[in-house]
Amino acid sequence: MKRFNWLDWTAFTLLIVGGLNWGLVGLFKFNLVTAIFGTALLSNMIFTVVGLSALFAMYSLTKVRPPAMMEATREEDTIRRAA
Repeated sequence: MKRFNWLDWTAFTLLIVGGLNWGLVGLFKFNLVTAIFGTALLSNMIFTVVGLSALFAMYSLTKVRPPAMMEATREEDTIRRAA
């Protein structure tokens, strides 16, 4: 199974932080990113990076296979090598 590299972990961490921020906005109408970084320009840049992380995470998830699929792939490789 493919292991996550530092870019994968960074993207997923940003997604978690972004998701928590949206939870705060939805529940309490409190935007943590704006509260921390203040200016609209800097906040928009943070939101853009989180959005790009979401796109990258969707791509990364296409590279990860479930364990059952990994077993099938190993068996197919064994059969191909034997032939």
